[in-house]
Amino acid sequence: MTNPDTTQATTPPIEWPVSLQTIEAAAERIKPHVLRTPCVLSDSLSSSAHRVFLKLEHLQTTGSFKLRGATHAIAQLPAAARQRGVVGVSTGNHGRGLAYAAKQNGIQAVICMGSLVPQNKIDGIAALGADVRIVGNSQDEAQVEVDRLVAQQGMTLLPPFDHPHVISGQGTLGLEILADVPEVDTVIIPLSGGGLLAGIACAVKALKPGVRIIGVTMERGCAMHQSLQAGKPVLVEELPSLADALGGGIGLDNQYTFAMTQALVDDTVLVTEAQIADAIAHAYWQEQQVLEGSGAVGIAALQAGLIDQPGTTVILLSGRNIDMRLHQRVINGERPLL
Repeated sequence: MTNPDTTQATTPPIEWPVSLQTIEAAAERIKPHVLRTPCVLSDSLSSSAHRVFLKLEHLQTTGSFKLRGATHAIAQLPAAARQRGVVGVSTGNHGRGLAYAAKQNGIQAVICMGSLVPQNKIDGIAALGADVRIVGNSQDEAQVEVDRLVAQQGMTLLPPFDHPHVISGQGTLGLEILADVPEVDTVIIPLSGGGLLAGIACAVKALKPGVRIIGVTMERGCAMHQSLQAGKPVLVEELPSLADALGGGIGLDNQYTFAMTQALVDDTVLVTEAQIADAIAHAYWQEQQVLEGSGAVGIAALQAGLIDQPGTTVILLSGRNIDMRLHQRVINGERPLL
């Protein structure tokens, strides 16, 4: 479904604190600390009409793209803030990236999450030494504890998406995509709070304005999609989904990612739970890749015929942190949450 407010994608206005220059600077800062993940041709998804490349960011350290933004944000912290520690709200992958980056820098990290976060993601964050707190049933409710820690203990909030340093860190993927597939026509990106899409789109549109940027999210609790349709940030109920990492709201006081997504995205599409499950299975059996639901939504959209005339396409595979028991059920034909 095309968002009527975003059909004419443009480069961001100069007053936005994210630009090609900040993304290029972020790439230099994080280069020693993150993997440059490969971009490979998919024979199974390509056809005579279009070639499809997969950006294998799920192979990133910590299992998702979130390490880029977290690493870049921590690199910018002054000494006093490092001593007080960092705190963030997460649906799992940001928490893992933030916990890892904090540990590498000897910084205390507190990660607050809602009860819908899968146990395997909670365990992965705790294993990195972070203080994990489960608060309420949603990311929005967990944010209350984050705000308390900031106010009472002086911890530094590093949010999962709505932060210039985080967005610039995620945008480094756009530079890599264009370097690897300079002839790209369409980039398909998982869409949640918009930090990943905003960062990649900012880089790609600055260097090659004609590239089409497609955001993909799940039908169940698609906060950014509904906000784009409403023309402003709106509250959306957080629901269980195979694409759990795409859950959570975008914040009614969203400062950056809503406006950037509204300006830079060419299309947003929704995929069903069955389509997500089919994509997870396809990634395993045809691509030999283990993906969580959020990392598979781009494949789901393409397989479901939701992308018109894709041309040379890059699909970002954003994460692999799925409970392996759930993964086994899905690849063997079960379709949870239908």
